[in-house]
Amino acid sequence: MGKYDSYKKQVFDCTMDLVHEGYIQGLGGNVSMLVEGEDVIAVTPSQREYRTLTVDEICVVDFDLKPIEDNGIKPSVETGMHVSVYRNRKDVGAVVHTHQIFASVFALINEPIPCLFDEVASTIGPVVEVVPYGLSGSPQLMDNVVTKLGNRGNCYILQNHGALSLGSDISKAKRNTELLEKCARVYYYALSTGKEINLLPQNMQELMGKIVVMKQDAEIKRREELKVKV
Repeated sequence: MGKYDSYKKQVFDCTMDLVHEGYIQGLGGNVSMLVEGEDVIAVTPSQREYRTLTVDEICVVDFDLKPIEDNGIKPSVETGMHVSVYRNRKDVGAVVHTHQIFASVFALINEPIPCLFDEVASTIGPVVEVVPYGLSGSPQLMDNVVTKLGNRGNCYILQNHGALSLGSDISKAKRNTELLEKCARVYYYALSTGKEINLLPQNMQELMGKIVVMKQDAEIKRREELKVKV
């Protein structure tokens, strides 16, 4: 068994789950996972039909996008965006980029999703901000994503593109993808009624933000302690 096989398998399993749930279709979307203690990620490949994807096609690259395991397959064109997240958010251990339907609605109307439910906001953050448009795989998109990471949210809408969900591990990143779609769907239907939308009170929004940051800080501390032990 290879050193990175477990990471490749986890990325593969998450990707296939998202395909079956309809969050990733065809060639669109990508998933990555940070290798614990290394500046290395396992990431989905470029231009591969996800329904026929195999574990062996998952790529392993360093933060300079150089292959650690050369399987002859190029990593996703969005790999640089994933690495930018890992470089700038030390709490993140996995990144999921999807073209999921309801979140994509807000990507087209350039509308953030506000604080609607406490149990969701305490996980993905009190607001899902919109990252300004940048061409897929471009430095502009990477820069635009980085400018939004400081809000410490775990979900973002990519203008005219899709969605980006983060997590301390790959199961949490997948869960955040699903929570984002729940919020986007409910918010879409609520807006369609034409009635006033009731957001959580401001003090609760602030509390939800603090809870998210507290969890992230605990993860950062865990990783720092792990490095010391190593």
